[in-house]
Amino acid sequence: MNTRSQELNHSSPLRRLGRYGPLILWIGFILFASTGEFSSENSSRFVRPFLLWLFPGMSEGQLAGVHFLTRKASHLAEYAILAFLARRAFAQSSRVFIRYWWFEMALILVVLCSFVDEFHQSFDPSRSASILDCVIDVVGGLSVLFLFRIYDRRSSRNENQHPVDD
Repeated sequence: MNTRSQELNHSSPLRRLGRYGPLILWIGFILFASTGEFSSENSSRFVRPFLLWLFPGMSEGQLAGVHFLTRKASHLAEYAILAFLARRAFAQSSRVFIRYWWFEMALILVVLCSFVDEFHQSFDPSRSASILDCVIDVVGGLSVLFLFRIYDRRSSRNENQHPVDD
């Protein structure tokens, strides 16, 4: 199959939806998660009883600390998933430019979403915007992107060492 027919195969609307749909849905989830529905007060209604069920002897201070760490770990995971979905969409794009620059484009998306997320939270009285959360978000996304970059480099090195006969 030649390059042009491969690009046409990648560019069908259904394939684009399959690549970009999950990414767009996840960005929507991130924006929903930055509303009051996911405020510290609301999440503690679920996290606190669960922690007390697991560890009945936890003090209030320990509960608050674990709840705080759980929320920060959620930021990390949320943006790791965003980076995964962005990499998936961009690395398989029908556009050569997007495929070539997938890492940079995914990183820009992670950073922009993080800033928009925190900016959005600044308008909700039950939420607060935090530059620390932006840093955690970017670290979560960047970690996944670096793992893919390392994997891609190792894969291409292995392919070059062991060429497949056609």
